[in-house]
Formats: sequence, C-alpha cells, structure tokens
Amino acid sequence: MFKTFIKALKLKDVRSRLLFTFAMLVVIRIGCQLPIPGVNRTYFAQVFASKTGDAFNFFDAFTGGSFTNMSIFALNITPYITSSIIMQLLTIAIPKLEEMNKEEDGRKKIASITRFVTVGLALFESAAMAIGFGNQGLLDASNYNVLNIVTIIVALTAGSAFLMWIGERITEHGVGNGISIVLVINIISRIPVDIAGLYKRFIEPANNVGEGVIKGIIILAIILVTVVIVVLLNGGIRKIPVQYAKKVQGNRIMGGNTANIPLRVNTAGVIPIIFASSLMQTPIIFCQLLNIGNGTGIGSEILRGLSSSHWFDREQPIYTLGLLFYIILVIFFAYFYTAITFNPMIISDNMKKSGGFIPGIRPGKPTTEYLNSVLHYIIFMGAVGLIIVAVIPIFFSGVFSVNVTFGGTSLIIIVSVVLETIKQVETLMLQRNYKGFLNS
Repeated sequence: MFKTFIKALKLKDVRSRLLFTFAMLVVIRIGCQLPIPGVNRTYFAQVFASKTGDAFNFFDAFTGGSFTNMSIFALNITPYITSSIIMQLLTIAIPKLEEMNKEEDGRKKIASITRFVTVGLALFESAAMAIGFGNQGLLDASNYNVLNIVTIIVALTAGSAFLMWIGERITEHGVGNGISIVLVINIISRIPVDIAGLYKRFIEPANNVGEGVIKGIIILAIILVTVVIVVLLNGGIRKIPVQYAKKVQGNRIMGGNTANIPLRVNTAGVIPIIFASSLMQTPIIFCQLLNIGNGTGIGSEILRGLSSSHWFDREQPIYTLGLLFYIILVIFFAYFYTAITFNPMIISDNMKKSGGFIPGIRPGKPTTEYLNSVLHYIIFMGAVGLIIVAVIPIFFSGVFSVNVTFGGTSLIIIVSVVLETIKQVETLMLQRNYKGFLNS
C-alpha cells in the first residue's frame, strides 16, 4: 500500500489529486471543530453524556465528533446518506426514475435531485435540533430568539451541503469515492478516543501486567480477525468462464479466445451495512433528541430492540431479537443494490451479440437465468460475511458492556474504502504510465 502511494507521488497529476484530497480532509477536520455562534456547548456535551447508547455512538462516529462539539458540521453527510437511500428506493418504485437511471443524463438528474433532497433533510433536521434543544437549554435564555435559531439552522444546513460539495469535488478532482472518504476520515478521527476507552475498561483494571497484556492481545486479535475477513470479502471473486465462437473472415480465423466474467462476492460493498445501520439508528436518534421512548411502553421496547447496545445483554436477552431485523435489512440491501448496479440480462445480450457463451449454457435466456442463480448465491454469501463482521464487535460489546464507536460497521467501511481508494490510485497510475505497441 505504501509503495503504491510513494510511486503515485512521483507522478505530477496523481500527486496533485492526492494533495487536493488531503487538503479537503484538513478542511473537514477544521470545520468539525468550529462551533456554531451562540450555542452552549457545555450543555450539549452534558445532554449527550446522559443519552448514552449505540445510536449516539453511531451518529458521533459518522460525524467525526462534530455532533458532540455542536460544530457547523454537526449533521455532516448523514442527510446525504439518508437522501441516497430514499432516491435508490424510489428508483425501483417509480418506473420513470428507473428509466432515467439507465442513461447517463438521467443519472445526472437523479444525482441533482439527491442534492436537493439532502438540503431539504438537512434543513428539517437542523430546525428540529435548534428548536428542540433550544427549548431545553442549548441556547442561553438571553440568546433564545428567532435570530439565533435561524443562525443555527443556516449553519447546520450549510455545513452539511458544504461537506456534500467537498465529497463531490474529491470524486471529481481527487482520488474518487469522495463521500466515502469523508465518512472514513470522520470514523478514523474517533478511533483514538475509543482505544483510550478500551484501555480504561479492560487493561487498566487488570490485576497485573501479564493480565493486561493478555487482554490487549485479545482485543487486537478481534480487530485483526475482523479486518482480515473484510479484506477477504472485498477480494473474493467468482470467475465465470466465457468462450467466444470462431469466425472465418477471408483467409483468417477470428475469435475462439476465452475470457471470464468476474463477480465480486461482496457485490454491494459497504452499502448494505451503511443503509441498514442508518435506517435502524435514525428513529432512535430522533426519539432521544425529543425525549420520546424513554418509558416502558411498546414503542420504548421496540426502540431498545433496534439499538445494538442492548443486543447480547445477558440480563435482557429479549432485545437481541432486534438483530434479526438488522440481518434482514443487510440481506435486503445487498440484493437491492446489486439489482440496481448489475443487470444479468444486459450481460447476456452483449455476450450473444459478440458470439460469446458460457460453456454448457445456451445463449439468451438460459444464460441470464444461470447468471441470476450464481449472483443470488454469491450475494447471499457476501451478505452473511458482512453480518458476521458487523456482529463480532457487537457481541463482545454486549457481553462485556463496553461502548465504542468503531464497531464492525466502522471497520467494514474503513477497510473497504481504503482498499477501493488504493485501486483508484493504481488505476490513475496505469492510465498515465501505460505503454502501447507504438511507444514500447
């Protein structure tokens, strides 16, 4: 990995893209520390401390701590993630959007609509936070007026829109995967705090140095196993052989070569985990912000079941049933996202037009059915792998009662985006170092 980046720095164009990406990340981290004018940050930190749970840890990890700091980036890119979920669901539900998604211009229009939905969601969330927290003491009594509330709403909405813009600029002028990189830098910024928390929870109370070392090794082993599984998931490929028929043109025989269709085991990447986690944690966050769901009613019980901080609790195992809903969501989004990005019918038609076929499978509909069957199998296997990775840290957190923001979800996102970014950099290097037969 480091050799790749060292070689990349020697190329002017790639170096400028890397430096641009780094500069944007610095801007993001500075913005996460800039407070909103007139906000009582001490009060908000106390409110956050009193509302412990996986929902706020999840939200704080995705915002890189800017949520607890109540900075201008407090909402971060969470409105964009939510709007992306909404638009992709609508793409399947509305035929017109589905047709638009098949064309380049249509996808640009959908991306434009996603931006407007993001701003709308940010406006709604910032208004709810400003009014809800304002009534509880987020603003001092002397500052609680319409002007200050509008200031908070404008600052939070503008901050979320600005981060969305930065993500798109990184995609266009940086190393690609802009929104994912913004999300990863936020998660990474919280890891030192979590490591300190693990140290105080497990290693510091140890009776002797040997016991502390053993606990540290166990924690490190769990993290390494999780990372290795994620790497294997991202690198796993099912290759489907394709044979091309021979054609006689004049005195020459054309074709007859073989190729393969590479199908990734983890076809949907980190999307199922991000979408499933976002959908489960969003209602919990809103209810906790509005002081709803803290009682003993059926609604409160459902909210506790949705929070992974209550899963694997030995004293209240009933809440672990929420894990089943999480598993269903991950599998659903794995199939859903793959259905949007990969169409076996198009692959089958292209193979038929070019004279290609899968050995033992007839061209046309049988090829489409075969690709669908293989795809459904590997999607399920990939989703199961994602679930295992996500649940391992949750299991240990529930059994040992420890709260950390970088769980399996965060590790999946970090490792997947880092590997994808390395591939993007390698692609940029190949494009600028390629030598054909004319200049070899």
